[in-house]
Amino acid sequence: MIPLPGWSFPDSPFHPGEQQVQQRLGVRERMEAVGRRVLRNVMPDQHRAFFAALPFLVLGTVDGEGWPWASIAAGAPGFLSTPDARTLRVAAAPPLGAHLSDGGDIGALGIDFAARRRNRANGLVRAPGAGGFDIAVVQSFGNCPRYIQARDWSLAEGEAAAPGAARRGRWLGAAERALIAGADTFFIASALGSAEGAPSHGVDVSHRGGPPGFVRVDDEHAMSVPDFTGNSYYNTLGNLVLNPRCGLLFIDFDSGGIVQVAATAEIVWEGPEVARFAGAQRVLRFHVEERVTAERAVPLRWRLRDYSPFLAALGSWGPPPGAA
Repeated sequence: MIPLPGWSFPDSPFHPGEQQVQQRLGVRERMEAVGRRVLRNVMPDQHRAFFAALPFLVLGTVDGEGWPWASIAAGAPGFLSTPDARTLRVAAAPPLGAHLSDGGDIGALGIDFAARRRNRANGLVRAPGAGGFDIAVVQSFGNCPRYIQARDWSLAEGEAAAPGAARRGRWLGAAERALIAGADTFFIASALGSAEGAPSHGVDVSHRGGPPGFVRVDDEHAMSVPDFTGNSYYNTLGNLVLNPRCGLLFIDFDSGGIVQVAATAEIVWEGPEVARFAGAQRVLRFHVEERVTAERAVPLRWRLRDYSPFLAALGSWGPPPGAA
């Protein structure tokens, strides 16, 4: 890969993929200044208090074959703690699809749907075991509240909280396609790989939200998603331009079921496909490599309060180019 003008490498809070996307979209210099100000190697006190109040945490990890997976750990508020500003402790059994090894890269996203807040803490796994693990934080930062749907949570009890069966496949069945096609929220894990502990490298997991139906299921093996304007860090896109492997997580908020997808991604930067969705800046097309569906994987249930006000500026999928 030939470096583009304006790239910086060892001293930047952004890795070459993120820099490439920022350069392409004309925000490189501005985001370098922003990143140096807001991307930290410790969790500020408000982030530490935020994590401690959450009932779940979204994780991004990489399996033995190099595929990123997005997963979700849950527990009563307080199951997340911060013994110090560089340690996020998770007192919960490793969730389905989390690939935890001591010293392995991990991305963590805390999100409070009701308050429309989200914060990230990426780093390295420490002391994984049946009862939990630590995250040695090397990068901590907040995200804007755009596209977060407000939801209130409750804890399932009795049989409703018991995990159900998990099924694997290499395609999206009818039930998976229905859940995904109606989703207004999902999560995506992406990875670049460690570079001597550099904070801009490793694994990242991010939230995506939009109007119900914004994830278009093209067939059993592919789906397309509009990418909207955001904070311009381009952590996910920056990873994907260098490593197209990613992991997707969809949650059934009514039942606690999940669908996890290992996929390869391609970025459609412009053209008729992008124009089909009003408000899209580009389109991500995902090609399914593997899928895991699990019933009642999360002992939480959510009730929708209202959609993000930012959705009002967005449209929906229009007809394909040339359609009557």
